[in-house]
Amino acid sequence: MKFATTVPLALFAAMAAAPALAADRLPTSEERAKIESVLRAEGFVSWGDIELDDNRVWEVDDARHSDGHEYDLDLDPQSLAIVKRERD
Repeated sequence: MKFATTVPLALFAAMAAAPALAADRLPTSEERAKIESVLRAEGFVSWGDIELDDNRVWEVDDARHSDGHEYDLDLDPQSLAIVKRERD
């Protein structure tokens, strides 16, 4: 009988911890404004989702540049400099 109560409790504990493990988050309105300002200054005209990945990099999906190409971008969370630009 001990196994029957231990497994559900362990499963519940794992499920409860899952949100804490997922460190991705959306930017605050202030962060979003700063990121969008940088993107515009770099020649981007539109973009999709922006999220902070594991507190290490801002990820910007489907950023369309004025050159007509679309990119996925990584921005340094401190300086907001583009540290990775991958063409879709």
